[in-house]
Amino acid sequence: MKVIGFVLNVLWLIFCGIWMAIGYAVAGIICCILIVTIPFGVAAFRIAGYVIWPFGRTTVEKPDAGAPSCVGNVIWLVFAGWWLALGHLITSIPLFLSIIGIPFGWANLKMIPISLMPLGREVVPTDEKFGAR
Repeated sequence: MKVIGFVLNVLWLIFCGIWMAIGYAVAGIICCILIVTIPFGVAAFRIAGYVIWPFGRTTVEKPDAGAPSCVGNVIWLVFAGWWLALGHLITSIPLFLSIIGIPFGWANLKMIPISLMPLGREVVPTDEKFGAR
């Protein structure tokens, strides 16, 4: 199973992962330049790591994330989230046009919610038990 995940991650990296990760990294750099938005930059870099190598990992909600995460997600959505979600949507269209790209197109669409609201979530391996968190 790990070999399949590795092959999928390499194909993902070639077809769309690197470009989307660059988008998240640019958003993270911009957020870190503005001192007040450093938490947004950290979230952008965390999601960039997930977007560049997604198979075998997933995101879960942090149980201790509260109102600040909700407010931060609204701010993120307005300034950066919808751009990144649009990038996922545009990247998925050419992937859907090819037979081999259809699973990657779906994976791109599944990443739209986390691109819209990344705060209060963490990236975990899929084989890790969710109850252990």
